[in-house]
Amino acid sequence: MSELAVKAFWFGIISAVSLPLGAIIGLALKPKAKVISAVMSFGAGALLAALTFELVFEAFEKAGFYPLALGAIIGGIAFALLNHLLEQKGAFLRKAATAVRFLTKIKRENIKEIFTNLSKVQIFLALPPEEIQAIIPLIKDVDLTKDSTIFNQGEVGDGLYLIKSGEVEIKTKAQDTDQGEEEIAVLKDNDTFGEIALLTGEERNATAIARTDVKLWKINKEDFDTLLKSSPLLVKAVDTLLEERIKDLRQKKIIDREEGKRWVKEAIYNLDEKTLTPTASEIKEVACSAKHKNAAFAIWLGIFLDGIPESLVIGASMIHTAVSISLIVGLFLANLPESMSSAVVMRNQGSSIRRIMWMWTSLMVLTGIGAYLGNIFFVGVSPAVFAIFEGMAAGAMLCMIAETMLPEAYEQGGAMVGISTLLGFLAAIFCKSL
Repeated sequence: MSELAVKAFWFGIISAVSLPLGAIIGLALKPKAKVISAVMSFGAGALLAALTFELVFEAFEKAGFYPLALGAIIGGIAFALLNHLLEQKGAFLRKAATAVRFLTKIKRENIKEIFTNLSKVQIFLALPPEEIQAIIPLIKDVDLTKDSTIFNQGEVGDGLYLIKSGEVEIKTKAQDTDQGEEEIAVLKDNDTFGEIALLTGEERNATAIARTDVKLWKINKEDFDTLLKSSPLLVKAVDTLLEERIKDLRQKKIIDREEGKRWVKEAIYNLDEKTLTPTASEIKEVACSAKHKNAAFAIWLGIFLDGIPESLVIGASMIHTAVSISLIVGLFLANLPESMSSAVVMRNQGSSIRRIMWMWTSLMVLTGIGAYLGNIFFVGVSPAVFAIFEGMAAGAMLCMIAETMLPEAYEQGGAMVGISTLLGFLAAIFCKSL
């Protein structure tokens, strides 16, 4: 058994040697997206065939449906939860498709927060919800430190502010000029100020000062006016409704909360995919941001998570039968494009080539160790337990293919992915037939 475990170790190494190899190819050649897509979809097809024949069918033959189903559900849920946790730490950057999906979710949440703030302003409740997404590109981030002056009383109004976080103090000159300025309000998260300036551009009637470090969203009057010129619906809404509501706005009339909620719901419903999809520059900005500077380790953990069930099943499957060539080939091809793209991301974040190669090589070695341990730990277990384990591996691998590999391949390769996946599937079956 010791000799067999050593063989399992080397087959694990062979299946994962594509990790450092892919990193070398990615860093040296920077292959085109369609090439990476073709290899990834071919590998996904091969892996689908391999896990069907080597895991699912074998587990079903040994113990029937229920142990297989139990294991598959456990494996799938465990993968989904751990993958979600790692994506929060930056592992979503390991593939373009996971980055797009993760950032689209974040973007939707941010837009919903913006719409919730806008719904508290009479101006925007007067605008058609289906047109409000045109406001999104106009919103600028403004970060200010404590005691910074946002605007002074008497200045010409240049736009509307929404508080994302922090506190803003509103002051006005006292009637007795010897008293200087007096505080009239302290605004906090999700409050808005400067609404009238967005419509009229009239002078500010108070001074706004950052009481703490604040993060603001700002809509410039100039940008808003440009938008009105290009949108007949918005112009009509402003002309027919806003004049009636300026008086309410000046009086800070309380807005019906239910009306605001309905407006936000309708505005979110009418968002189109183009608004939500992050651009290449936004993805690059996030990848290079300080928040995700340590994403390389999260990427490493994410791919290690992908490899745990794969490595264990290599060793465990060799206990009863000869090694599955189709499984080894499928895993080899699945790992290759993943390391190609992820290594480039790591390099763009400032990781040294030496560190990148060490990380991918360590994953290769750990895959070999996983195969070794899988061959030892599952000796003598009952068919039902073995079937549950194979089901767990199949469930985790199937979720990995569905969540990361195929979306990534389609994102980069488009229509060719279907044929490439089919060819990979048939190639694995051909290896099995041999």
